[in-house]
Amino acid sequence: MSFAELLDHVGGMGRFQIIYAILLPIPVFMLASHNLLQNFTAATSEHHCHVHININNTPYTNLTGNNQQPEKYHRFVTTQWQLLDSNATVTNLTELETEPCADGWAYDKSIFTSTIITEWDLVCDSRQLKQMAQSIYMAGILAGDTSSLELSLAPPNLFGRRSLVIWCYLQMAVTGTSTAFSPSFTAYCIFRFLTGMAFSGIAMNGVSLSVEQTPTRTRAVVGTMYGYCYTIGQFILAGVAYVISSWRWLQLVVSLPYFICFIYSWWFAESARWLVIAGRPDEAVKQLQRMASMNRKEEEGDRLDIEVLRSNMQKETASAKSSHTFFDLVRTPVVRRISFCLCFVWFSSSFAFYGLAMDLQNFGVNIFLIQLVFGAVDFPAKFISVLTVGFIGRRFTQTLTLILAGLSILANIFVPQDLKTLCIVLAVIGKGCLAASFNCVVLYTSELYRTVIRQTGMGLSNTMACLGSILAPLVKMLEEYIPFLPLIIYGAAPIISGIAATFLPETLNVPLPGTIEELETRLVESIGRQEE
Repeated sequence: MSFAELLDHVGGMGRFQIIYAILLPIPVFMLASHNLLQNFTAATSEHHCHVHININNTPYTNLTGNNQQPEKYHRFVTTQWQLLDSNATVTNLTELETEPCADGWAYDKSIFTSTIITEWDLVCDSRQLKQMAQSIYMAGILAGDTSSLELSLAPPNLFGRRSLVIWCYLQMAVTGTSTAFSPSFTAYCIFRFLTGMAFSGIAMNGVSLSVEQTPTRTRAVVGTMYGYCYTIGQFILAGVAYVISSWRWLQLVVSLPYFICFIYSWWFAESARWLVIAGRPDEAVKQLQRMASMNRKEEEGDRLDIEVLRSNMQKETASAKSSHTFFDLVRTPVVRRISFCLCFVWFSSSFAFYGLAMDLQNFGVNIFLIQLVFGAVDFPAKFISVLTVGFIGRRFTQTLTLILAGLSILANIFVPQDLKTLCIVLAVIGKGCLAASFNCVVLYTSELYRTVIRQTGMGLSNTMACLGSILAPLVKMLEEYIPFLPLIIYGAAPIISGIAATFLPETLNVPLPGTIEELETRLVESIGRQEE
């Protein structure tokens, strides 16, 4: 009897598992808010040089083009009173002496009353700090991925899923709230980095804690529910940001709920499977008996003892004791080929996704509406992905979604700026394809790696995804030099990785191998058949 069968004996998908399936996804709703928060807290309002005189026109401000709109970065050195006369003809305005905005900027506060841009004047020479702040947050996610993986795999009797989840809820609540009270941009970046670290711990350990105590037949449903909770979180963000126009209050509202999560998380039970592997079977028996009691299977729980648990989990315990490192991902030819291709797929999916999702203002339409549309496209995209993955295959789905995403992004380079609707449609198609790509690659990665190296492989994949999300805002800075260059890079990356995905073996209806050697042999034969 395996551990999965033990779960069925103590109630299967009973009340205990249902409560977990409700409480653990709740924090995921707000994870989307923190990930995409800078679309609103760092929104760039219309602005121009501040002047001290109270008149309808601003003679100190340089004017550009025929629309005579205030220039964002410079002003006239001397007062140009002739500009106040609508009948006067003024020529060669570009020859008049100008200077940088020495007295600050005036901002349009009709949509956002305050953002980090307006509060710390992240415009003109400082405008690239906006993208830097998002990259720092993503770097926190990468650091959190690494530390959470190390802590969850730490020697027995130190850490477990439950302890890390509780800590990350508290860290998210404290650092998120502290961000709302940041006295400076530097402090803001530090707190956002720490918030990113907590994000990783919640995402990784929350899913593990839920899945490891859920029967095999319902794990797919639980995993899908987590994905859709994140999607719904994008709707929540749009609604909350529409109501709250101050960045500090918005930051506070999406952070305070984690204090509630921290309080109820003390009820959580540690993963019984982890306890056995960590050498604490007595505690695992108590947790399983607690589970049986809540599921009204007291008799089944009373039959459990340490010897029964050990005999039923010999395979899992032996597997956990085997030593496997990152080197196993590149040691053999076929596994090395898989690892390289998956690195491309994970990196480009995340890179292009955040290149689109963090640039909502560029579409020139209502930012709240476009956030809703970007969130809504995930529902049909993930549903179609599930169908194609199950009936056509993983490799086809992965390749198609990535190439379509890249082509949609590249197509926007050739769309005139006045055709905003077409630009949005192409961007939404691209974002939907990338969401489907994520949906596919998570399953694909878990099937391509053998159990003993699966966690290491997923760790490498998450690292590549984090690197993509870190670089995406930095690439956005290149538009200062060549406006369409970021789109070329965002579009080319998924196309290249889509081509790389064609070199992966198909896993649809293929039994999972038991050892690395069996994986190598089977995949060599599979690749040979595909190349014939």
